[in-house]
Amino acid sequence: MSRNRVAVLSSTISVAVTALLAWIVSADSVERAGLPAVVWCLIVAFAVNWIVFIPSLIRKTERFFDLAGSLTYISVTILALILGPNNKATSFIMAGLVFVWAGRLGTFLFKRIQNDGGVDSRFDRIRADPVRLFETWTLQAVWVSFTALAAWTAITSVDEAPFGVLTVIGLIVWIVGFAIEVRADGEKATFKKDPANHGRFISTGIWAWSRHPNYFGEITLWVGMALIALPAFDGREFVALVSPLFVILLLTKVSGLPALERRGQKRWGGDPDYQKYLKDVPVLIPRPPR
Repeated sequence: MSRNRVAVLSSTISVAVTALLAWIVSADSVERAGLPAVVWCLIVAFAVNWIVFIPSLIRKTERFFDLAGSLTYISVTILALILGPNNKATSFIMAGLVFVWAGRLGTFLFKRIQNDGGVDSRFDRIRADPVRLFETWTLQAVWVSFTALAAWTAITSVDEAPFGVLTVIGLIVWIVGFAIEVRADGEKATFKKDPANHGRFISTGIWAWSRHPNYFGEITLWVGMALIALPAFDGREFVALVSPLFVILLLTKVSGLPALERRGQKRWGGDPDYQKYLKDVPVLIPRPPR
């Protein structure tokens, strides 16, 4: 099967699976214009990415890919608030957390691409291929939809998520995860700016505690979000807890750790200091340096 046919099949299956998930979690979602509000959220998530795909294809650029991801999180969360049945404190808390995280990460990634000359190496083989580029934008819509599903399901549910113990615990967990992610990204950006570190791997600061502290932070904050959303769930809505599980699977088994670990071995596998770093520092969950 050709790569383009695989891309078409991948896009089709991705849309179908996301549509099925939307139907499953929509049992208690308020209806608007004949459809559950959470379904509208996922429709708009795909629409935003497909609309931005068009000028990206015409200009053969991925410059706005990460910004479009953040725009999707923010715009669809605003839509969820508009469509939601109640002005619940927890709904605004979850929305605010999404805004802060998406705004910070999107800006950070956009600046990083600009510093690299506006070119993302992930797009080298697909930039001028309409079918594969469309697949990439579709998969971004899937990523956003699965990751934010717990928050969107809770915000649009007719069952109120009261402010309580789980809200406080979830907030603390989210703040810890966000702080770790921000610190990790900041330390690595500073490290890479120093010409003396060219071609070297970072092993200082929080990176002496974990080889991928930014991913640990990301996983942690989405677990916190799920805890805040949990009291609003009933019956099939509990399936929305796939959100943190999806983030864990994506970062540890699919496109995160495996790719970076292979890249690290390719670049520094013959470096004794790197082999010692691999031996002494955990791959994900931080622990104090030995």
